[in-house]
Amino acid sequence: MSIDELENKLYYKKMEIKNKIKEIQNEYNELKEKISDPQVISQLNLYRELSARFKDLSEILDCYNELKETNETIIENKQIHKNEDDPELIQLLEEENIELEEKAEKLIKYLKSLLIPKDKNDSKNVIMEIRAGTGGEEAALFTSDLFRMYSRYIEDKGWKIDIMNSNPTGIGGFKEISFEVIGKNAYGTLKYESGVHRVQRVPETESSGRIHTSAASVVVLPEAQEIDFKIDRNDLKIDVFHSSGPGGQSVNTTDSAVRITHTPTGMVVTCQDEKSQLKNKNKALKVLRSRLLDSEIQKQQKSIASKRKLMVGTGDRSAKIRTYNFPQSRITDHRINYTTHNLESIMNGNLGDLIDALHIAMQKEILAEK
Repeated sequence: MSIDELENKLYYKKMEIKNKIKEIQNEYNELKEKISDPQVISQLNLYRELSARFKDLSEILDCYNELKETNETIIENKQIHKNEDDPELIQLLEEENIELEEKAEKLIKYLKSLLIPKDKNDSKNVIMEIRAGTGGEEAALFTSDLFRMYSRYIEDKGWKIDIMNSNPTGIGGFKEISFEVIGKNAYGTLKYESGVHRVQRVPETESSGRIHTSAASVVVLPEAQEIDFKIDRNDLKIDVFHSSGPGGQSVNTTDSAVRITHTPTGMVVTCQDEKSQLKNKNKALKVLRSRLLDSEIQKQQKSIASKRKLMVGTGDRSAKIRTYNFPQSRITDHRINYTTHNLESIMNGNLGDLIDALHIAMQKEILAEK
């Protein structure tokens, strides 16, 4: 393809790609100087932030330069082809150009994906909250099943889980459970799991064999540090009380449980899984910071939700996003019309294909807006 054709394929919003790349090159040069500055290096959080951005820009420029080189080779081969009489060389040039053009198309798609603005929270750890909805004890059991599903997926990723708070029921379910997920790009991977998850199956407690429909809600919060969201301690009401865990465990013998109320918003966070009051308090503050940060993110997402055709990424936590149909071994994500009859495998933590499909759908939608 000619240079003009290449530019047309790479058209970025209302700006030619060469102008966009020029902007990126200028920012890259500025950041290269900054991350070498001893004053910046001494500020760990700032240095990490600038280094991450520098790495992203490097990847964009490397991809663009490789694409330009590939396209220039294609053009050179075509020029040689016009003036060549040797049939064998002509065939070699044609075969090489077929491969180079396939490579160029892949690089174009990849470059476009790199130019999608990244969510600065994607690299953060996650706080996930799963709560039983309609369905009584069956909803609590489904909440436990979802927790086990995510736990296995997280374990397979090599990430870690830290239970923040749980409210178990007598037969193995959870009224609610919250936990931290510690791992590279955890929020960027799991953020589209937020929403209402519906299950259709015969409950263990059902003697007549009837299929019931129950639900649980999942919330995925980017973990907020104090640098992300500062809380005025004067806005907090902190109560301590006996933990209410089952079975007369030692955690119940002291006032170790902590309830924190954020008076300006009315948000309430309870943590009771640790025996130490201080640990419960620190965990509760971590959850509160994350909820407050997430509240700001939801406001931003709702401002652009009207432009989105998909429910993915709109921040609507009340939307039914997925149905788990056990009798038919079927799972359906309603946002992207994704259906598979591999329910048992997914419940065992094999969520990769489903999560990838959500991210691909969201990328396509963002690219379509450009």
